[in-house]
Amino acid sequence: MRSSALLLLVVVLLPAATHAQAAQAPRPSCQAAEHRAFDFWIGEWRVTNPRGAVAGQSSITAILDGCAIREEWRGAGGSNGTSLNFYDRARGAWTQTWIDNTGQPLRLVGGVRAGRMVLEAGSGADLQRITWTPIVRDSVRQRWERSTDGGRSWTVAFDGLYVRR
Repeated sequence: MRSSALLLLVVVLLPAATHAQAAQAPRPSCQAAEHRAFDFWIGEWRVTNPRGAVAGQSSITAILDGCAIREEWRGAGGSNGTSLNFYDRARGAWTQTWIDNTGQPLRLVGGVRAGRMVLEAGSGADLQRITWTPIVRDSVRQRWERSTDGGRSWTVAFDGLYVRR
């Protein structure tokens, strides 16, 4: 009876010990340059369209010890949405998962090209591409394009200038 109680005690404590060891193990850092490539977008922004009309406001924050960036969008016309953006080490690429208040999700993947963050989605004929271009320290241009012919031609779905508030 005594040996079975000792065995039960070891079995019960083993998962807790393993969890404690995992908590003490060094965590991978998100401070490498790849993880910091989208930091230029972090901030509180007023967003206008090319004619200068207010399109909305966006709050972009670093979360999870700098391992991800969260976007909170409030459009002037009542649209609202949020995205989670992060560098995926395993894929060697940036990922964005977006959802808006109409329930329309969008999942984009990509990375830095010529100093711009370029994320893409879709396959076949239906493609989407969003490019964020830092202009100066306090402004970023976001251009969202769509193609229905496999990338031969593109139309602009959204063109916004983010100016830091």
